[in-house]
Amino acid sequence: MNRFMNGWVNGFIGVAIFAGSLPATRVAVMGFEPGFLTAARAAIAGILGLILILVLKQKKPAKQDWWPLAIVAIGVVIGFPLFTALALQYMNAAHSIVFVSLLPLATAIFAVLRGGEKPNQFFWIFAVLGSAVVFAYMFFISGDTSLGIGDFYMLMAIIFCGFGYAEGGVLSRKIGGW
Repeated sequence: MNRFMNGWVNGFIGVAIFAGSLPATRVAVMGFEPGFLTAARAAIAGILGLILILVLKQKKPAKQDWWPLAIVAIGVVIGFPLFTALALQYMNAAHSIVFVSLLPLATAIFAVLRGGEKPNQFFWIFAVLGSAVVFAYMFFISGDTSLGIGDFYMLMAIIFCGFGYAEGGVLSRKIGGW
């Protein structure tokens, strides 16, 4: 398979897995506490990550890279799963998935603040317009104009994840993707 198709296939697999995580979390919070779910997800990801790092013989991060790695973990291993699990106690998965469409904008904002990225004005125009469409859909078209605790938790999940993704992007320049 050529690199172009490999990228598309891997991207599709990633999107499919990510899209299924919120409905699966919604089902899981019916029987488990959000803290337990967060710990279980972190443990599973950690074990799989450790196996991959050992199999692929990746070198150990330098001492100065441990703090940025901890920041990434706080954002994407703890913050996002915990806040989504909390949110999904108060909302359905379809409503929570709409919030995830705000993740690229949150990541871009943190990439500018943390990573020194400089997207052009067209990026910002379309990012803000896209986010406005998301909010219009969530609050006006769907008919539910109230904000609840679940909405707050999902917004926190997006903030934590965007920050973790941006910090991970900065760190990956130095230590690679694995």
